[in-house]
Amino acid sequence: MLFNPQTLISLLKSHCISLSTTISSASSTFLNHQQWRNITKVRLKWVKNKTIDHIIDRETDLKAAMLLKDAIKRSPTSFITARTVADWQKLLGLTVPVLRFLRRYPTLFHEFPHSRYPNLPCFKLTDFAVTFDQQEHLVYENDELGIVERLCKLLMMTKSKGAPLQSIYPLKWDLGLPDNFEKLIVSKYPNHFRVLKGNNGLPYLSLVEWREEFAVSALEKSGEKRIELGNDYREFKKGQTALAFAMSFPKGYGYQKKVKAWMEEFQKLPYVSPYEDSTRLDPTSELMEKRIVGLLHEFLSMTIHKKTKRNYLRSLREELNLPHRFTRIFTRYPGIFYLSLKCKTTTVTLKEGYRKGRLLSPHPLVRIRDKFYHVMRTGLLHRGKGVNFLSPQDCLLDNAGDGNGEESEDCENMEGEEHEMEEECWDEETSSLEEESDE
Repeated sequence: MLFNPQTLISLLKSHCISLSTTISSASSTFLNHQQWRNITKVRLKWVKNKTIDHIIDRETDLKAAMLLKDAIKRSPTSFITARTVADWQKLLGLTVPVLRFLRRYPTLFHEFPHSRYPNLPCFKLTDFAVTFDQQEHLVYENDELGIVERLCKLLMMTKSKGAPLQSIYPLKWDLGLPDNFEKLIVSKYPNHFRVLKGNNGLPYLSLVEWREEFAVSALEKSGEKRIELGNDYREFKKGQTALAFAMSFPKGYGYQKKVKAWMEEFQKLPYVSPYEDSTRLDPTSELMEKRIVGLLHEFLSMTIHKKTKRNYLRSLREELNLPHRFTRIFTRYPGIFYLSLKCKTTTVTLKEGYRKGRLLSPHPLVRIRDKFYHVMRTGLLHRGKGVNFLSPQDCLLDNAGDGNGEESEDCENMEGEEHEMEEECWDEETSSLEEESDE
């Protein structure tokens, strides 16, 4: 067999080109992998935010009062007894007995003796509470399409495009859903929702079909508004421009070089929409962590008060494809989230939703709740005068505040002292909380 030098040279060239391509591809993959792995790790301390804690404290009583209002309305007798609500304290999130709580607010709950058992206190709604309930339902009717959108977006973020109804019920207050939304909304929109029987035999709310018009996150919408039309906008639409989360750091953090460098690197990572399939991402990568931050950001953006309880998210953890200890996400990004331990519970808040103790762009339902709280507080301060101290004008929405209740001015005065550096490390405190919850 004759040896052909030209053939050998051609084979060597082909092999070199193939090897070069393989090395280049492997190098690129390694660099991309490193891009998600080499982000600086920074240990942050917890900074207490008195303003947000104050809002959470106020809305705890407000929510309990409105839940009691709904319970009285559902009652066939149009009243509830002290015996009925005796065990509701934990369910309502109260730190005082329910009977004492009801008696605090005579402008909303009228006490009278039972017809057969004179020593048994009973409570029915006052005219003010009935008026507020009517206004609340009017808001629900006007916001019906918004309710449908929020429900669809919630289901679209889940892996199976569905969730157990028992996990959605606690979110009614946060998502602005009517008390019996499964009858008023779900059954009215059969092209959007379907109630199935889950593996555990409990009702399961499922999305009928994907709604592309809803698959745009709040961060993407805000990005479209900020970016001017032109080359930057076209790059943004193609996914070539990273979206930046709005951040508001507590005092002291802004001057730490490590924190600043960390967040700058984090912002440069590609934005993964919470409505995209995340199964292709490495669960331990920084890109997956940013996807989780984006999902939690979108979830809180959907809520009426831009906050919710951690346990409500925990009940949807598997459906939302969240890690087992997702609380550390909130603590690692204090510029985006605030985790509060107020009122013996853990509440997570989206910081960009508030400014100087005021809720930005309040939902119409928030204005109803603020007026409800105004009547509550007036009844508490002037219990001797009772409902006679209030006038029908107090129920008019025209007199409602700016979506933060009558105490927003107090919150603004507290702004200067809202941040206090704690000696304990936030990581240590939340780790103990997670262990308790996991048990």
